[in-house]
Amino acid sequence: WAPVFPFLGPGFREPPPLGNAGGPVSIPAMTAPSPPERPPERIVTWAEVHADSRALAGRLLSTPPPGRWASPWKGIVAITRGGMVPAAVLAREMGIRLIDTLAIASYDVKTQGRVRLLKTPEAAAADKGTGWLLVDDLVDTGATARAARDLLPDALFVTLYAKPAARDLPDIFIHEVAQDTWVHFPWDTEARDGALAYAPPLAGREAL
Repeated sequence: WAPVFPFLGPGFREPPPLGNAGGPVSIPAMTAPSPPERPPERIVTWAEVHADSRALAGRLLSTPPPGRWASPWKGIVAITRGGMVPAAVLAREMGIRLIDTLAIASYDVKTQGRVRLLKTPEAAAADKGTGWLLVDDLVDTGATARAARDLLPDALFVTLYAKPAARDLPDIFIHEVAQDTWVHFPWDTEARDGALAYAPPLAGREAL
């Protein structure tokens, strides 16, 4: 059997024979695709959360916001769950006794999805937030913050950390974090191999 090629016009030649002149065929080695790069991570310690919360309290006490935000404060609204720890420190340092919660769910483990309003602070909502401190740990894409702002438009919104996409939403924040950095707070971590690492919630782990 011999291969039959169709007519080749002027300037065309038959394709070269397969292989390497009858010798072994050299096949280039396949290169495995590089795994996608993991986003940078920033682990925040308990000491840092405490220090940054106290710095926020100090700023509010030393330079009280003007106008409708003038003290005395009616209370604090903590956006759950991240705002609860900073809210506790602010309440202690600022002498505020009344703390309520705004329960908003937008994260499923490490994925941010649809915002769900689970519980509203009735007294603060009746005032549209006037005289209240609205507290969260971090503003990321701004989905949670916008929902909170819509409910309490006249509250003073403060956070410890802010990413560029949502940095204009809080009235005051302490540190800016790069947008692609995943921030792990101390309640999200555990000691592992001599260092802190992300730890899934106990409720989400398989029974041992």
